[in-house]
Amino acid sequence: MKNLWAAWRRDFILGKKEAGCVFCKRYRGKNDRDNLILFRGRRNFVIMNKYPYNGGHLLIVPKSHKSSLPSLTPQESCEMFELARKSVKILQDVMPADGFNVGMNLGKIAGAGIEEHLHIHVIPRFAGDTSFLAITGDTKVQSISMMEIYDLLKPKFDRLKA
Repeated sequence: MKNLWAAWRRDFILGKKEAGCVFCKRYRGKNDRDNLILFRGRRNFVIMNKYPYNGGHLLIVPKSHKSSLPSLTPQESCEMFELARKSVKILQDVMPADGFNVGMNLGKIAGAGIEEHLHIHVIPRFAGDTSFLAITGDTKVQSISMMEIYDLLKPKFDRLKA
């Protein structure tokens, strides 16, 4: 069996956990840039992952604090998927990715790091993003900072209608 190492996420995995729901706290925050929120829809919001697998790793999060897929209303789930679709398009335009991983980890056993608040991951993938350096060298090369990515993506999300 081969292992894919994501050592740059060590701070999230081993670090001290915030009290309360990180998504609810970010959504209630006043400064979207500080909270990495790119878009506020009617029922969901788009936020950058603070501990990304790759630059541009986005999360689509319902505004309501829900932990299970069946608990979403049809309107919440439709907007959630629509925002995932639009996020892929924006990422394709801004950071020409070679592919994407889009998905959910439902429950701790399925890999959910924040299992108490449902969310969809939208992860741009780039040729070589699992290079020998990341896998054997325990090092992730980020060629652009998170805030630079935020500033590139934000104008595109600002054009979306809530």
